[in-house]
Amino acid sequence: METKQWSVELYISEDGTDTDVRAVLLTGGEEKAGGHGHARRNPADRRIPEIGDELAVSRALADLADRLHGLASEDIAELAGPVGG
Repeated sequence: METKQWSVELYISEDGTDTDVRAVLLTGGEEKAGGHGHARRNPADRRIPEIGDELAVSRALADLADRLHGLASEDIAELAGPVGG
């Protein structure tokens, strides 16, 4: 059995009430795909500041998953060859 390790690095930037996240999938030390997430905190809500981070990270990971699915779909289509050929 072969074991592989892929890593996801999260880069979180906060500017006032805005949080932006870049999620990067690394395979073999190389960037395979990336995703982006954004959240804006309600300025009146200061009770749980992590909410913006959590939302932005979850959105970045969802975007990363969509992009990775797209890459896999392209690879499958390439292997299948031309349709109706």
